[in-house]
Amino acid sequence: RELKQRDQIQDDFRGGKINLEKTQRLLEKLDIRCSYIHVKRIFKDNDRLKQGRITIEEFRAIYRILTHREEIVEIFNAYSENRKILLENNLVQFLTQEQYTTEMSKTIAFEIIQKYEPIEEVRKARQMSLEGFTRYMDSRECQLFKNECRKVYQDMTHPLNDYFISSSHNTYLVSDQLVGPSDLWGYVSALVKGCRCLEIDCWDGAQNEPVVYHGYTLTSKLLFKTVIQAIHKYAFMTSDYPVVLSLENHCSPAQQEIMADNLQTTFGESLLSDMLADFPDTLPSPEALKFKVLVKNKKIGTLKETHERKGSDKRGKVEEWEEEVADLEEEEEEEKFKESEIFESVLGENQDKETGVKKLSGVTLFKKKKTRKLKIALALSDLVIYTKAEKFKSFQHSRLYQQFNENNSIGETQARKLSKLRAHEFIFHTRKFITRIYPKATRADSSNFNPQEFWNIGCQMVALNFQTPGLPMDLQNGKFLDNGGSGYILKPHFLRESESYFNPSDIKDSMPITLTIRLISGIQLPLTHSSSNKGDTLVIIEVFGVPNDQMKQQTRVIKKNAFSPRWNETFTFIIHVPELALIRFVVESQGLIAGNEFLGQYTLPLLCMNKGYRRVPLFSRMGESLEPASLFVYVWYVR
Repeated sequence: RELKQRDQIQDDFRGGKINLEKTQRLLEKLDIRCSYIHVKRIFKDNDRLKQGRITIEEFRAIYRILTHREEIVEIFNAYSENRKILLENNLVQFLTQEQYTTEMSKTIAFEIIQKYEPIEEVRKARQMSLEGFTRYMDSRECQLFKNECRKVYQDMTHPLNDYFISSSHNTYLVSDQLVGPSDLWGYVSALVKGCRCLEIDCWDGAQNEPVVYHGYTLTSKLLFKTVIQAIHKYAFMTSDYPVVLSLENHCSPAQQEIMADNLQTTFGESLLSDMLADFPDTLPSPEALKFKVLVKNKKIGTLKETHERKGSDKRGKVEEWEEEVADLEEEEEEEKFKESEIFESVLGENQDKETGVKKLSGVTLFKKKKTRKLKIALALSDLVIYTKAEKFKSFQHSRLYQQFNENNSIGETQARKLSKLRAHEFIFHTRKFITRIYPKATRADSSNFNPQEFWNIGCQMVALNFQTPGLPMDLQNGKFLDNGGSGYILKPHFLRESESYFNPSDIKDSMPITLTIRLISGIQLPLTHSSSNKGDTLVIIEVFGVPNDQMKQQTRVIKKNAFSPRWNETFTFIIHVPELALIRFVVESQGLIAGNEFLGQYTLPLLCMNKGYRRVPLFSRMGESLEPASLFVYVWYVR
């Protein structure tokens, strides 16, 4: 291998000196992971004659700079008997003491040597050189995220309401809510990211073709059938588990029938259009619904009636749906608050029984109730099985009347108030019923709320604007890395079991985890093209979870070194509810005038973290990999 490398280098220098582009290509041929922006700076530093071309000696100097990692040398020397080579049993010792590899460590050590040691005679002697050890430490095997969590490992046979489900809001938008373009890419990219609940806003279109767009705004329109075809193509690319189509239906009965026809024609057998024999009165599991598409919409009548109508001609059959619209509330859509819920919790039953009027400190509040009638085509209604959209009235009403297959959508403002005033009842509700939380309508810029507060109370579908980068989407992407990126994560037992008295704001008998992270160094951290200096970098480590666990700590600033900053700082966190905790690493460039600049981040569930020496990959604000940019850490935690 060394001869081959030497030949490759000499071949490239046959014609004399080489320029920056050829240097980058040669490094790639030699399997050296490097970012162009750093190579450019190192090239400039080593180009002694400043002619934009380097000699073979200058190239070798660049190669050494890119491959030398002092922190890896220190670990290697600590376990090597002669500081030149690691014997197989030295590697076994390293794996058990530092990487917490308890089982089959000898077999694993042998496999690591075979896979990563480039020098043949060293490999045959079951030994490892510094280069081989560096390659191993830089590999996927040493990443922070546990390999076991990269596949579906959770029990997928619980009912749907026992899972957090990756959900998007206004999936058809790729920018803002008022004038932004509607785009099929919104659906494709959400599905590729593992999203399992998509929102489709449907309106009457020309030539009897329903369209998808954000009603009453200037966003562009897509044909409903085109949207459905795109979803069909990408639905099960990332995950085998069911996709829920949440229809915001504003269509006339005639165009609703067209929608029903489009859904059946496009999805065929994949479309769930009748209850499963084994689940007549409970929600099925993700396992039982593999490769199925579920329609979430308003529904007329019972599942039994739907089953009895199967195969009959439903053309032209329309039913009326009547629902209450409270005066203090605009429709789905923007809720100031539900006074029945909020005031009951504050006042108890301070209410005139005869008039139904609530009193508050001498002020009388009249609760006007309006109803609206909606026309629903039976053909579309009958495609709704386990995901019937039902307006949320109150927790008490749900306890008494809500059916197992009825789901609620609650706006973030109302949900936040209820979670603060009635957390226990909210959790009781989410144990039984699928609950979707959506961003308030005033977020015209498609901004997002922090989803963590609603995961803390067991809400299954916390719908975010996937098109909007930032902290909420980092948390969303980080949480759903777990369980093989399947879009379904089994809720912790205390959010599923009826005898649990869990309250995220009042943790009583927890078994906390003490998490220690030593932030050792950074590797080729991203530099923005605007930064003229070499980057004054710092790292922030944040914990998201129940309110008591939320905290952040940060390193000192390393001046003018984004290529290989060394921090060697240790941080400790006490985490009371590790099952709900996410850890987020953020790298910033210090800016004294304009404020710090975001360079990259990585978020993952605490319980998906490997212990030992680990590499933390970094992602851009848009969620793209910034390889080879990463952090090097040592992680330890105990319960």
